[in-house]
Amino acid sequence: MLKEADRKALIIDDESDILELLELTLLRMGVPVDRAMRVDEALALLRRNRYALCLTDMRLPDGEGLEVVRYIGAERPEVPVAVMTAHGSMENAVAALKAGAFDYLVKPVSLEQLRAVVKSVLKLAEGNDAVQPSGRVLLGDSVAMHQVRGLIQKLARSQAPVYVTGESGSGKELAARLIHESGARRDKPFVPVNCGAIPESLMESEFFGYKKGSFTGADEDREGFFQAAGGGTLFLDEVADLPLAMQVKLLRVIQEKKVRKVGATAEDAVDVRIISASHKNLADCVEGGQFRQDLFYRLNVIELRMPALREMRDDIPLIAQAILRRLATQFEGKAELTAGALGALQRYDFPGNVRELENILERALALCGDARIEEEDLYLAPPPEALPEPGEPGEKWPLQDYLDRMEREAIMEALEKTRFNKTAAAKVLGITFRALRYRLERLGLE
Repeated sequence: MLKEADRKALIIDDESDILELLELTLLRMGVPVDRAMRVDEALALLRRNRYALCLTDMRLPDGEGLEVVRYIGAERPEVPVAVMTAHGSMENAVAALKAGAFDYLVKPVSLEQLRAVVKSVLKLAEGNDAVQPSGRVLLGDSVAMHQVRGLIQKLARSQAPVYVTGESGSGKELAARLIHESGARRDKPFVPVNCGAIPESLMESEFFGYKKGSFTGADEDREGFFQAAGGGTLFLDEVADLPLAMQVKLLRVIQEKKVRKVGATAEDAVDVRIISASHKNLADCVEGGQFRQDLFYRLNVIELRMPALREMRDDIPLIAQAILRRLATQFEGKAELTAGALGALQRYDFPGNVRELENILERALALCGDARIEEEDLYLAPPPEALPEPGEPGEKWPLQDYLDRMEREAIMEALEKTRFNKTAAAKVLGITFRALRYRLERLGLE
């Protein structure tokens, strides 16, 4: 528990009535307050005193609140700073978040949201001593993985929206969970949502909930994803798959921090951190008109890129052995890969990344018959053969080679899209599960 001297807040606004309201609210929460009405006053107080929280307006008589945010980021990075921004000025809030602000509040400030921000800051300052480790880790000694783990720790100290990029199977959801579990929201829900798996007609009711009687079948009030994640983190996976109509509604919720249930007349405040992810390039989706630029701007405040497995080949033995220990329950976790098998894994490109590695090792354990996995037990897909260059005019490529390559690429794309769920991949391809199994075996992919 923080001592009162360590719970002090600095509040900055040029309107005395707002300062009065903020101070009264914080004092009732047991947080003493220092006031400032100008940038120069605030910086002077920051140089002299220790604070658990700084709350600043964006527009001040002698400058911008952004100056305070940047000063704290450079000189007092241990102090979380939240900004207050006018209704409709989200650009200021995003700029502050990018500069290192912990969170933002929209004026007129909701006391409920203010209390939520203060509680998050105090919980963050109390540290993670009470947190039971979940066992989830990002393995690897490569420079890329060290950078990812370091950035996750920094992101855990903020409430800014995070956009996680990376190929399918590269661990985007795991990174989002680690940000959540390392931050102030760790004891609240983490709600993952696959945006591509929800029918468009159900999206609004699934995300925001609905009131009884709002449509046929609505027999009772129901909470949506935002309410379920209250106080915690909402992870929007494959956010690029959201239809444009839903993107508009999501943008409003992010800006206003309020949702309206289907069939409701009033909005309810929500306290949710948004982390989104996609294996698609969102910037390209914006360019092509499939994704709103303003929503991309709100979601992509801070970007976390997850490296592909082939970019950290030296980490493959460590990751593979950890997966084997978890999978090899029938061998008491003592299964091993021969030197030949490890070499083959390090040479393989893993289009499905860590998820594909898990799939390969699980299959190898089932097929090898003992705890020792040889290279031939891995059944790694051969690299697509290069198509021969056409020679004389009229000369044809070997047709079967060409068809096999096209079929292999289509199957791998379907498997990646469905996270290597073969039943779902068969539906995507428009074939039966048995037909998919046959093709996987014939093409050396099984």
